[in-house]
Formats: sequence, C-alpha cells, structure tokens
Amino acid sequence: MTTPATARTLALTALLSTALAAGPASAQEPAAAASADAAVAAPAAPAASTGARASDNSTPWIKRYRPVRNSWELGIYGGVFLPSARHEFYEPDLRVEGFGYQRLGRAGADVGLRVGYYPLSFLGLELEGGVMPMRVADGSSATLYTFRPVAVAQLPYRIAPFVRVGFGLLGISSPTLGRDIDPTLNIGGGVKFYVNRLLALRLDIVDNVATARGVGNARSNNLEVLLGLSLRLGKHKDTAAPLRDSDGDGLYDPGQAGVAAADEDACPHEPGPRENRGCPLRDSDGDGLYDPGQGGVAAADEDACPQEPGPRESQGCPLIDTDKDGLFDPGQPVAAADIDLCPSEPGPRELKGCPDRDQDRIIDKLDKCPDQPEVYNQIADSDGCPDEIPKAVKKISGVLQGIYFDVDKDSIKPRSKPILDKAIKVLKEYSETRWRIEGHTDADGDRDHNMDLSQRRAEAVRTYLIEHGIDAERLVPKGFGPEQPIDTNATAKGKAKNRRIEFKLID
Repeated sequence: MTTPATARTLALTALLSTALAAGPASAQEPAAAASADAAVAAPAAPAASTGARASDNSTPWIKRYRPVRNSWELGIYGGVFLPSARHEFYEPDLRVEGFGYQRLGRAGADVGLRVGYYPLSFLGLELEGGVMPMRVADGSSATLYTFRPVAVAQLPYRIAPFVRVGFGLLGISSPTLGRDIDPTLNIGGGVKFYVNRLLALRLDIVDNVATARGVGNARSNNLEVLLGLSLRLGKHKDTAAPLRDSDGDGLYDPGQAGVAAADEDACPHEPGPRENRGCPLRDSDGDGLYDPGQGGVAAADEDACPQEPGPRESQGCPLIDTDKDGLFDPGQPVAAADIDLCPSEPGPRELKGCPDRDQDRIIDKLDKCPDQPEVYNQIADSDGCPDEIPKAVKKISGVLQGIYFDVDKDSIKPRSKPILDKAIKVLKEYSETRWRIEGHTDADGDRDHNMDLSQRRAEAVRTYLIEHGIDAERLVPKGFGPEQPIDTNATAKGKAKNRRIEFKLID
C-alpha cells in the first residue's frame, strides 16, 4: 500500500528525473537566449577554442560557474525533519506488547554536514551525516541521527536540478524510546544554484523510507526539507590557453589559431565596436559626433562638420555668432537666452547682444539720445535722454505743507483738501512716477504710540489719493514717528514742524 508521503516523494522524483532526462534540450532555450543577447557586444568563441576558459562576462549566465568534472563540494545544511507516525525508531521489549513505541513530535530541527566528489559534471557521490533533535509524545527528548552515502545526478548548469538516491542508517537515542538503528532507502531531489566559483546554495527534499511499526512489510516515510551551503573545492582547470583580447572589446587579437575572420580585431590595442572591426570611432573635432563613413555609426550620430566642433542639434556644425559677442544669430538651435537680437553689432548679454554707447541700459536702437545717458528720475525714464524733474513734481516733493489731522488721530481735516487735490493733479499728469508717503510726529508721548500714529496718518493720505483716482501700486506709506525730526522738540513751534507729511519720489 502506497502512503501519501511516498506518493508525494515518488511524484517529485519522477518530475526531477524527467527534467534531468530532458536537460540538454530544455536548457538549450535559455542558453540560446543569453547567447543572442550577448552577440551584440561579443562574438561566440571560435570552434577550435572550446577548451579555452572564457571570462565570466562573455559566458552565458546559465553556464557561468556551472559544475565541472573532478571537483569537490563540502557543505553544511539545516532544515526540518518530519517523522512518520508509524516509525519503528525505538527499542522494543518483546515481552510486553507495544512497549517502547511512542509517537515523535510532528517536526524537528535537522542539521548536518556533507562532502561530495563529482568525477563528472553531471554525476557525483556524497556522504551525509546529521542529527535531528526531537520531542517524544510524553514530552521527553529524543535525538535521531543519520549517516548515508548518496548518488547525485544533476544538470550541469548554474541552476542545476538534481535527483538523489542512496542507502543509509537512521538511528535514535532517547530515555523513553531507547536506542535503535534502522537501515533506510533515501530518495529525493532538489535544485542547486552556483553563486560563484566558491559557493553554491541547494535545496533538498528527501524521503527516508524505513520499516514501519508492527509486523509485516509496511514502510514508513520520514521526510526532510533541507537548505544547504556548499564550498566548492578542487575544480578542474582547463588546459587550453585562453584567446587573447588585448583591448577587451570582444574581438580577438589577429594571428591566433581558430579565430574566424569576422572575430579578428583590426585594432587589437584600442577598443572599438564590432561594426568597425574593433577600431575606435573617430571624432576629429571632439564634439561627441563621429566622422562620417564609419561602421556602426547611426545617422543621428554622424558629424556634418567633422573638423569643426558644434552641438548635436546642428549635426556637429558650429553655431554662427556674426558679431562675436558670445550670443548666436537668430534661427539656430539654441536657448532663447542665447539668441542675439542685434546679430551684426556686438553688445552685452544683459542687453540681448545689442550695443549701448552711453551705457544707460537702453539699447541704441531704442535710445532717442544714444550718446547721452538717461537720468533715472521717474520722468520719461524709457526714452534714453537726460531730463530734469519738472517744477510741478518738485513742488509736491518733500514736506507737503497744509495737511492737518485731528489731535492724536489719523482723520484728515477738511482744510487739507486743497493741498491734497493739487498733489492729485500732479500725480495724474506724471503718471509714471512712484511715491513714498511718509508720516512724522513730534516726540511727545509714548514712542510706540507715535510710530503707530505716523503709520496710520501716512496710510490715511494714501487712501485719500487712491479714492481720487491714483493707482495704489504707485504709493507706499511709511511711518517714522519721532525718529526723523526737522526741528527741535523743545518748543511748540518746533514740534509743529516735526508733525508733518512728506512726499518722496521712489528711485
């Protein structure tokens, strides 16, 4: 009768055996795919040099670090041991029926060592020894131990599925179950992953088939699931000398036996692409685009002006700067900030390449007085000509006499209206001017209060002007309190002068 555990093990073994039998054919596809990917950068090894050791970078991934003949593997493993409920690992007393048997725990730890020798890359012999600490049903401890020789058949690739079979011994030592050793048939399989030239990881699933409890030919299945790490020793070294590739570009130095003409390097000491026979691509002007007529150069990478450096956007041809001022003539593939608005006349970058003879920051072609610098006073500042502040503007600049407020308040008295209306007329006539409206107080009272009062009075004047049609953006209120007196604060007359509103042009 086949137990469920035996069925699972047999199914696993059959699956791995099928994979092993189909190994060379099934492994062909990933190896071919890897070779196809590598073909762009490096040629396939010549037929006469199949014994040569290729570099790891030129070897397909699935074949890199794969197992080789005449090698050793020394390993450690750990995992879980799943004993059969029908195990016969106990020392019976034939005088008492059933004496000595107790169920073991459902699972226990499993650790051990193994050593293997592989005379062939796909076939090897291993010795394993391990211990499995367990618990018995009554809570007492038990230690199982195993020693077994194993034959391993594997696919000779970096990822190597394998099947394993062997005969061995499985024993137990327990205060409750006594001492016992039974022969076992261990069958199973798994997979290895060769990490590099020294290390390999592996997964094993093993069924230890042993005698079952009771009289008859029944069998018990004791499963192990193991993860292992192996140290690879004594690898076979190929005797054939490797082919020379002095510049490391994947093509071989000329004059070597077995190298096809397509794989020979025309420039063996300078790396270059296969399409150019291993010679470096020429870029005579060093602008990152290649001289025309070379193998393996895309049309977008060819230089239309190979002896003059230029940007990729103009196919390697230099940009035109007629007036040599560092900005380029319009119509070329450059950023807007690098275009010259006056391509025939040199000028500074900050003026878009246009000249400015009088250096007043207004370019000559827009300057009505190109040889006389503009006087920036908010009066026709954009025409480029010097000018004076008009009398009307001067008249409202400074202290604006005749503006009165209620005592200790920011409310403007009605008698201030004529003065403010005159100021409004001037502000409307000279609409490009901007003004700071300053409020000042005398030194009587608390300073912080005076600072606040002067600010509120300046804002009150600004509000009046805005309400009568002056753009708010032209007016900036600022209170100075008693900080800027123009007369003494020791007399009533001096204090009256210090309480004032001033208009000042903003530069």
